[in-house]
Amino acid sequence: MENIAYVIFGLVLLVAGGEFLVKASVGLSFKLNISKMVIGLTVVSFATSAPELLVSVNAALNDSPAIAINNVIGSNIANIGLVLGITAIIGPIAVNNTFYNLTWPVLMIFSLAIYYFLWNGDVNMLTRLEGIILLSGLVLFLIVLIRSARNNKDEIEVEEVDVTAATISYLKIVVWLAIGGAALYYGSEFLVEGAKSVALQMGVSEGVISITMIAIGTSVPELAASVIAAFKKEKAISLGNLIGSNIFNIASVLGLTAIITEIPVVEPLILSRDIFWMLGFAFILFPMAFVPKRFGIERYEGVLLFLAYIFFIYTVF
Repeated sequence: MENIAYVIFGLVLLVAGGEFLVKASVGLSFKLNISKMVIGLTVVSFATSAPELLVSVNAALNDSPAIAINNVIGSNIANIGLVLGITAIIGPIAVNNTFYNLTWPVLMIFSLAIYYFLWNGDVNMLTRLEGIILLSGLVLFLIVLIRSARNNKDEIEVEEVDVTAATISYLKIVVWLAIGGAALYYGSEFLVEGAKSVALQMGVSEGVISITMIAIGTSVPELAASVIAAFKKEKAISLGNLIGSNIFNIASVLGLTAIITEIPVVEPLILSRDIFWMLGFAFILFPMAFVPKRFGIERYEGVLLFLAYIFFIYTVF
């Protein structure tokens, strides 16, 4: 029970730390006179990936590479199966041209790249060089995305940026950065240690706990925001932002973690099962956005995504 409490406390700290980091980052960006659009596409995306990054780095440094990899794979599966599925059930989701022309193809490129990198070579390992390639690819994607956003202001979906952050003082920014950083650090410590102990107690692998419990936990903020927006009858969720989050998870979280410390694949199931689920969920979005009508994901498709996610959890356990 104590270990479950560690996991829950770790997740709470990560969510709170992420919130403080987002607010501080956005405030600092306004002080540096960066446009709201660029803040939404870059600063907010990086800040919201911080919990996953801290968990993966912490796990890799503490000899739990399965947690480092499955944290990202599981989070990407949960973002589409759980978050997008539930949101689409509440109300249909609109899809725009940018999804077809840019964000979905890039998501597939990064998903296939991580599959190739983990399989490639005599030793299944994500190396420092591969981490650099992933991070460089992300920078290139962001340059293309920002240029595209400037040309098609209505097309690119930008994360909501809190404009009130423009008025906060430098002192507050420093305090928020310190609180956010400390909460993320200690949250990742509690979560990784708790997850390892829970896995030991339940007699399952660390990979199983990280692809289910940890992945769902780190997807809770996206789920809460999406469900609230859907019930308010606002544009339910920006599909672009959800896909953006998955791209950031692969490129920045695994990329940076591999640069800090190379990540070996210690659980065969990561390559024989889990990564295929991630690829499948990413791929299915394209035909779903075309059928039965273009530019939309319908309620029944949300049900299918959600049921597929439940089946995935069942197969993992």
